[in-house]
Amino acid sequence: MTFSIIGTGNMAWFLGTKLVSGEHNCIGIYSRNQVAAQVLADTLLAEKIGHPDEVADEEADICFMAVTDSAIHKVASTLTLKQTVLVHTAGAVSISELERAATDLGVLWPVYSILKNNLPTHRDIPCGWEASTEKAKRYLLEMGHAITDILFEAGYEQRKWLHVAAVMSNNFTNHLMAICEQICRENQLPFATLLPIIEQTFERIKHTNPQNNQTGPAIRRDITTLNTQMALLDNHPYWQRIYEAMTDSIQEGF
Repeated sequence: MTFSIIGTGNMAWFLGTKLVSGEHNCIGIYSRNQVAAQVLADTLLAEKIGHPDEVADEEADICFMAVTDSAIHKVASTLTLKQTVLVHTAGAVSISELERAATDLGVLWPVYSILKNNLPTHRDIPCGWEASTEKAKRYLLEMGHAITDILFEAGYEQRKWLHVAAVMSNNFTNHLMAICEQICRENQLPFATLLPIIEQTFERIKHTNPQNNQTGPAIRRDITTLNTQMALLDNHPYWQRIYEAMTDSIQEGF
């Protein structure tokens, strides 16, 4: 099948390289950043599209909108696609944002943190999909199977909740690790000392309910330790607020 991509960020690189390696043909790349568009187009052996009006002229089977969530509606409003299936890749955006641009609409959302300088090559990345027509569904699934072995249908209501969970499990967890690294650096401690307990945390949740794995001063209601550690964070009020909120959630959140 043929496809075009609007965007040149992490998701555009992920989709483009995966689909081309799956023997689909990229026929066009559009981005406001024409230099970045040319680089991705060259990589995928595709043409650089110079203007959004020209996206329709390419007549790809699918056009992927790999742009920021806030830009989806604006970009879609510049498009008029008659035969092409238009697909966005956002977890927290409704398929209805595409309605003015095309008849056959879809969503393909990899539930994964994508970085174009370290693209994943494995096939176990879960991807949620939604389609407005049978044609869109057929095309989406064919493209999706070139990317992953784990495809599941998820409407907007499900996706937006899963997106919240993904943000908390990935983005928030990574931020907590950044805080831990900074604490270690400020106190001349090796961050590597924490790696075994971090690995243990994620190994445990593969096999048991995370709530049942909870240990530490919050779940024990060890007021002395909690107060001591809150005081240690006096010079980092944002971290202190995180510590307090997490403690409250552990104790009362369920």
